[in-house]
Amino acid sequence: MPVWDVAARPEREQFGYWHEVICRAFVPLTPRREADAGPGFAARVETRPLRQVVRAHIASQPQATLHGPAEVARTDGAYYFLNLQVAGRCRVRQALADAVVGPGEFTVVDTTAPYRFDFDAPWRMVSYRLPHELLDGRRLRPRLGGRWDGRGVGGVVSAMIGALWEVDDAGPVAGELEHALAAALSAAAAPEHRAPPAALLRAAVLRYVRARLGDPALSVTTVCRRFAVSPRTLHAAFAGTDGTFAATVRRLRLERAAALLGDPADTRTVTEIGASVGFVDPASFSRAFRRAHGCAPRELREAARTARLPRTN
Repeated sequence: MPVWDVAARPEREQFGYWHEVICRAFVPLTPRREADAGPGFAARVETRPLRQVVRAHIASQPQATLHGPAEVARTDGAYYFLNLQVAGRCRVRQALADAVVGPGEFTVVDTTAPYRFDFDAPWRMVSYRLPHELLDGRRLRPRLGGRWDGRGVGGVVSAMIGALWEVDDAGPVAGELEHALAAALSAAAAPEHRAPPAALLRAAVLRYVRARLGDPALSVTTVCRRFAVSPRTLHAAFAGTDGTFAATVRRLRLERAAALLGDPADTRTVTEIGASVGFVDPASFSRAFRRAHGCAPRELREAARTARLPRTN
């Protein structure tokens, strides 16, 4: 995976090298900076190509970045850029759209038409380049250059961006996730603002839940608030699966607890491990664990320790 660290260059060369880097990693772009800016320009780009999508994580300094008519003419291919703002703000302008995108929000621009980004402070962004044929341009066109909220259907898109970043190869799973991301973005662009497809919502919720298993306040209410959906929509997303939303959260917590109890490197007490996966009451943790695994948490830990003891003749 190519990584360009502009800060590794001599200060007087950094901004010129940045111009080379962004054109090499993305499409033809022309960066501009304030006239009174100092000589240094620390920036870093990491790219991770997949099957059809090229992923990038960017950290850079205040600037204006132009993709004007001359840059459009030099662009080889037709792409959309899906940009999730991680830190700082980006003012985006394309066609008649003019929006300011903040952390947790995203925008989409089309490389076949001019656009401009303005950053007024140091910033970080996750940027995905998607070929035109992967997306429904008719739905996207009215939203190009606009600000997309990272909630509701937008939250599904943000979660899919995170899931796709973690994929290490360009195999079938990568292709499936690329198409799932495109489907989520198309759903977010739908003018009727319908609820996201159940499978996409469920995948995003599961990712969110796994990252917060230790939060005892994790509930239908908090998840619905995060994704701006109703409890009925959330429950419908889990209909026809192995369990309800609540049952799935409990199963994931108990699976995590079992893995921790069997880990010789984890020296926490059984109570501490229970609390780390969201069980604040030790008795409740013990009962739930026994129902799921057929033994008490302490018994599983002892069995794991016994299995690791060297055998004697």
